[in-house]
Order: sequence, then C-alpha cells, then structure tokens
Amino acid sequence: MTPAKSIVHVVDDDASWRTSVQRLMSAAGYEVALYESAEHFLEAATLDTPGCVLLDVRMPGLTGLQLQKHAMNRQHKLSIIFISGHGDIPTSVLAMRAGAEDFLTKPVDTGVLLRAIERAIARDREERGRREQVETLHRRIATLTPMERKVFDLVVLGKLNKQIALELGTAERTIKWHRHNLMQKLHLDSLAELVLVAERLGLIGGERPHPEAK
Repeated sequence: MTPAKSIVHVVDDDASWRTSVQRLMSAAGYEVALYESAEHFLEAATLDTPGCVLLDVRMPGLTGLQLQKHAMNRQHKLSIIFISGHGDIPTSVLAMRAGAEDFLTKPVDTGVLLRAIERAIARDREERGRREQVETLHRRIATLTPMERKVFDLVVLGKLNKQIALELGTAERTIKWHRHNLMQKLHLDSLAELVLVAERLGLIGGERPHPEAK
C-alpha cells in the first residue's frame, strides 16, 4: 500500500508523457506535480513531502543531468529516477554515479516504473528520517552549558573523569555531575552511545574511547 502523502514530481518537456504519468501515478495513489522544464522545477517545486523526481534526460534549457547537479547543492538530496527516450549508456553511468536512484528508458513498463518509484520514495523517507535524527541531536547538543560541552568533548576522546577534572581545573565529583547532566540532556544511557553521537555529528573522527573511561 502506498504511504500517505507521497508525491511524484514529473519533469519532462513532453506534455503527453506528463499527462500519462500523472494518470498512472494518481491511480496508484500518489500525489503528482508536473513541470515542463528543469527551470520550472527549480522555481516551483516544494519538497517538504516525501517523494521522488521522474526526470527527463534531454530537455530544452537545463538538461536532466544539469538539474541533478543543481539539486546536489540543496540541503535535501533528491531521490531521482531518470527517464530517457534513448538507450544512452554513458549518460546512465554519469547519472547513477551522481546518485540517481534508477535510469529507465521509454517506453517504460508500468510495473517496472511503479517498483522504481516505490524504491525511490522509500529511500527518500529513510534519508529524511536520518536527517531529522541528526537535526534533533544538534538541537540537544545546543542545550549543553559551556562546561558540559567541554566535558562532552573530552569524554568522547576517551579521557577519564580524573583526567578531565585535572585538565579543567575542577573536582572529579564536579565532572561526574556535569557528565550526568549532559547524558540526560542528550537522552543517552552509555558512553558508547555518546561516542556514536559525536561521530555521527562529525565532532570527532574514528577514535574510540579507552574501555576503562568512566
């Protein structure tokens, strides 16, 4: 069953193709947005809803590959399925290397197209979920006090409480208190989770804390 509020953006200069795809997608339960050019898509597309883009390769003005390049600069990576009227292998290779979900050739079998769209939208939902988790973690990190942030930075590098206390010029029990508070604010239960959060946000590299760090 198609998830609610999934939208398929159809970018193609062929009006008859846009119309036929709109009918097919609507019958399958998707919302559909139509654009006669890449420029129109860049100007008018609203990408707040999970979905994917059915993108023609050859169009007047910006081509499909050029639109894909523009889209790479957006905060949210678009889930793109290229649709081509030509079996152009070099173009398909370029598109896939740049992150396209699929590359299909017209005329497209209905079942093949629907399955490609399902995969692309599923990938888009996963990406949105990951991005939302990262944004939530950033918001939680921002609630830490300056001292809690210093303790956080040193803990994820594997330093012991007594080492952190010495480095920050305070008592070990104070470090333990700050550490307890920052774990609560970040909704975490273990050092391993803390390190994973720091790595995921790019706050440290691949270092792992000393197993005795506590």
